[in-house]
Amino acid sequence: MLDGVSLDQLRTFISAVDEGSFSAAARKLNRVQSAVSGWISGLEDQIGVELFDRSGRFPKLTPQGALLLADARNIVSGVDTLKARAKLMTSGVEAELSVVVDVFFPTAVVSAVAKAFASSFPLTPLRLFVEGLGAAYQPVLDGRCSLGILPPLPQAFPSLISERLGELPLVAVAAACHPLASFGHRIPRRELAKHVQLVLTDRSDLTAGRDFAVASPSTWRLADLSTKYAFLKDCVGWGGMPLHMVEKDIAAGTLVVLDVDDMPRTGFMLTMSAFHQPSQPPGPAGKWFVDHLKTLWQQPDAVQVP
Repeated sequence: MLDGVSLDQLRTFISAVDEGSFSAAARKLNRVQSAVSGWISGLEDQIGVELFDRSGRFPKLTPQGALLLADARNIVSGVDTLKARAKLMTSGVEAELSVVVDVFFPTAVVSAVAKAFASSFPLTPLRLFVEGLGAAYQPVLDGRCSLGILPPLPQAFPSLISERLGELPLVAVAAACHPLASFGHRIPRRELAKHVQLVLTDRSDLTAGRDFAVASPSTWRLADLSTKYAFLKDCVGWGGMPLHMVEKDIAAGTLVVLDVDDMPRTGFMLTMSAFHQPSQPPGPAGKWFVDHLKTLWQQPDAVQVP
């Protein structure tokens, strides 16, 4: 019966193929050759398929055996993965790591950390979400994500614990063709109010009815940062952007930093922190992710940020 097939039989079958003979497989498995021959013969009897042609000096894999070899490898690999993952779970490593990252955070840094994470925790799947404003906090608050890489909001979330990661500069910019870009001196806020401001809208209800850093009564609300970036470059309006996203445009002269009253030209510094619920502290994988993110972000030469 197929239900009686053992892992030892499958491992022996694979070893015989990989080593080229039953005797070589026996040496690798530290078994006598008769045991290897018996396991393979028993496997053939149970599945009703001849795996090896034994008419020559060395057993040769049959066409049917070649097809079943891939299945055998998948079964053994799956069991090995199950055992390794279970061992990780008993050691405290998370079965899965779910992280939500604020849309302002440098994607290149997150990508570099995710790549290193895959090497350090190959059996721990990483689920990554990118959101802005309250929609970035919501998955942490409702438990869908164990970690949030987030900036502060004007409203407090006392139910969350945070660890500071660093600061990210935000600058007010407009296209070179925009009237504000050619303003002859520092721009008073009343002048900003005369032009369309492009702002992100919250896809959650956490900040419903509240505006942040809005200086113009004429606002266009956009659901994602890439659209806002495209509109800014196309001279649709002005708005705030994370400096790392617009540095090349500023250097090329296609976007201009606006010299606004009450705002330094170097930008407004936005503090980024790692948030989690007290009842869901990061495990080894989560701690590694936060530590690596902080280290890599503080080493500008370690990653190319576009």
